[in-house]
Amino acid sequence: MEWQAPAVVLDARPLGESGAVISLLTERHGRHAGLAKGGASRAQAPVWQRGNLVEARWVARLPEQLGSVTGELVHPAAALALEDPLALALLSAACAVAEAALPEREPHPRCFQGLVSLIARLGQGAGPLLADYVRWEAELLGELGYGLDLARCAATGGTEDLTWVSPRTGRAVSAAAGEPWRDRLLPLPRFLLGQSSGEGPAEWLAGLRLTGHFLARDVFAERPGGLPQARAMLQDRVAGMLPAAAGSRPG
Repeated sequence: MEWQAPAVVLDARPLGESGAVISLLTERHGRHAGLAKGGASRAQAPVWQRGNLVEARWVARLPEQLGSVTGELVHPAAALALEDPLALALLSAACAVAEAALPEREPHPRCFQGLVSLIARLGQGAGPLLADYVRWEAELLGELGYGLDLARCAATGGTEDLTWVSPRTGRAVSAAAGEPWRDRLLPLPRFLLGQSSGEGPAEWLAGLRLTGHFLARDVFAERPGGLPQARAMLQDRVAGMLPAAAGSRPG
């Protein structure tokens, strides 16, 4: 059994003296692990950094085995992100979420394509990509069966002035219908409706809190540790971009 495909490195865990168990995300084979002999060595470790794009080859005698993996570096995203703390936080969060949320060996091509798109553009600066990152998380929720319903107001059925999201149902709520319960609702960033609003840290943070709520409740609630620490750190970093009062709303 073997395959060769472009892949995103999601994680690398040392095994033995110099080996490493590598977790990859591919388009056709989903999240897939393999043993890289010498993967933790000085020569190979730079290849298996989280977020790197590689050309991977996996081989095993039987399909259910861990198998062995080798790879050639295609795009050193991890090294390029080191000089930008926000870019590194975004890269780490995306890989941690994909690693922990996606079922093993189950294809999710749209999640793979979205992650590759984020990684390929990360060198342009992380700020402009934060809205796309939130959209990617919303897509991932949908792929896992927990999609948000933002097309119309849950209370009135209208499509105008959608401002909130119910934290219980994941459905949009209009400003007027949600006013009596606004303290219980989650703000809906306009960029998730395909509307340009000159988004900045406040909108990015609202988006991260929105998708983070449903990730924590629906995807990670039964998993040890809950929402990955790297994801929480990204949200904290974006919150830190706001004045103290603006970033103080509970997540």
